[in-house]
Amino acid sequence: MQDYNQFNISVTPFNVDLLSGALWNLDILGLNEYDNYLSIFVYEDSSISKSIIEETLQKLVNESLIESYSITEEHVENQNWNAEWESRINVIEVSERIVIKPSFREYKERENQIVITIDPKMSFGTGEHETTKIMLKLVDKYIEKGLKVLDVGSGTSVLGIAASKLGAKNVISVDNDEWCYVNGLENVERNTVTNVSVVHGTIKDINDSDFDIVLANINKNVLIEIKETLYQKVKPSGLLVLSGLLDIDKADIERQFTPLGLTALEVLQLENWIGIVFKKY
Repeated sequence: MQDYNQFNISVTPFNVDLLSGALWNLDILGLNEYDNYLSIFVYEDSSISKSIIEETLQKLVNESLIESYSITEEHVENQNWNAEWESRINVIEVSERIVIKPSFREYKERENQIVITIDPKMSFGTGEHETTKIMLKLVDKYIEKGLKVLDVGSGTSVLGIAASKLGAKNVISVDNDEWCYVNGLENVERNTVTNVSVVHGTIKDINDSDFDIVLANINKNVLIEIKETLYQKVKPSGLLVLSGLLDIDKADIERQFTPLGLTALEVLQLENWIGIVFKKY
């Protein structure tokens, strides 16, 4: 496992949704939100540098979305990541039924609740971010017993684990990041869900094309890049559930995906983030 670089970014005025939305369009490993700044993480040999981040922020300045910005950079050894997460991650009640907790926090389960134990490490998907909450709420709504589910860009595999616990018959979680693959395997084992397969690769490495529901919580640019493949993986009358999107992305995403043969059934919004449910016809 590699060490990584941490960039601490503050902007004026501080708009966490605007800033995180712009930064997730970069090839970053993870993002932490604080009261008045964000931290993003990349591998130490990543092409993402301070100058590239500055280019992204300068675009926001040019568009009059922010007035100014500052960036500091530091090198962090990979073993420090878990200590950072353990100091921040708490139990999250995503819905009446779904609860996400780390293994190092206690939680007294209530009747009919589904408690998912997730230790995130370098993977995105702890239930804290609005997009993960959106996806989990939609998974809670649409997953039925016996369905076949694919989660693309699975991170911690939290969505796949939730789908399994909600009754899905077969689940595949795929991510091209080594950290996510290893962490996904750990979390699947930790939650004793034997019908969730974690794959190290991309959506093109998945041979099946008959999924009842395909989940993808990824940034807008990647979703558009793989839109045809996402569509192909959904069986007729199946669902494609997307997030990683800001509300300002809604029109563009619908314009990109609807012509493929999809109909938007629902848009769920939390803060400035949205999830869209498409049905294949």
